[in-house]
Amino acid sequence: MYNQDMDNRSTGSLLATLNEKQSHIGGFALSLAAVLYVVVGLLVGIIVLIFGIEEGTDAYLYINYLAAPVAMSSAMAITLKYKKFSVRRAFPVKCHPKYFLIALLLIFGLIFSVSWIDTGVTELLKLMGYVPKGQDAYLPNLSGGLIVPALLVIAVMPAIFEEGLFRGVILNSVEDGVGTIRTVFIVGFAFSLFHASAEQTVYQFLAGCVFAFVALRAGSILPSVLMHFINNAMIIIFAACGILDEAGNLIVSSGGQIALIVTSALCFIGGIVWLILDKEPLKKCEKGSVAAFFVYGSVGIAVLGIMWIASFFVR
Repeated sequence: MYNQDMDNRSTGSLLATLNEKQSHIGGFALSLAAVLYVVVGLLVGIIVLIFGIEEGTDAYLYINYLAAPVAMSSAMAITLKYKKFSVRRAFPVKCHPKYFLIALLLIFGLIFSVSWIDTGVTELLKLMGYVPKGQDAYLPNLSGGLIVPALLVIAVMPAIFEEGLFRGVILNSVEDGVGTIRTVFIVGFAFSLFHASAEQTVYQFLAGCVFAFVALRAGSILPSVLMHFINNAMIIIFAACGILDEAGNLIVSSGGQIALIVTSALCFIGGIVWLILDKEPLKKCEKGSVAAFFVYGSVGIAVLGIMWIASFFVR
């Protein structure tokens, strides 16, 4: 009994210590968003069964795309209220105009040079028996005016709600304690894991890190919202114009491809160097802050990890 009481007091003391670290708010938000995503996903499945919505139809795709924004917005609202985290602190908007220019350079580089990593990763996975989904499996009918709802649901909403969760609540709750560098990688990791996409894991991790670095340097969520919107909108526009192949790669001549990759790579490198040379000082990590994030985020990481593994097998 004595030893058990000591263990209980030790556990309580540890949780109390971790709870003092503001970074635990980010972990809490991640876990809550992941759990709510599963719950909303189950509700979506029930709706699909009740109304007899066929897999692959536009209705099926749209209702599934709405699951993440609903889960994320609910998680953010609950976290802000329950953890008493300031809205202004979570979603800062004012920043120097130069960060929008940097954002444009970086997203141009990500789309046309860094995104080719997906092709390499996909080919590697295929050697291990993985069967990737075609571009048509992710996009609804984009003909005529139907591109408008696609842009709204697949580009605008993710840019708002995903940035609100990852570069808003999570980033701004962990930076002071975790430090600038660790925050970049933690946010990139959480962002990539949440998407549970085997072939896009590496690109989404890099994109998540870049979005986070821009948001930290700018002190605003708006540049990363712009980058996220452009990233998703360009895919939709390219697909609507018929210039993407089945794997989602841009159809362009070899010479044009080389020129595009070189130019975009230079823009990407230039944008990163510009951010690194920014005079804004880097924040240092406080002891226990990283642990606080991962302890409170462990449920979400476990849930998302299972979903990521399942993406290798569920078609």
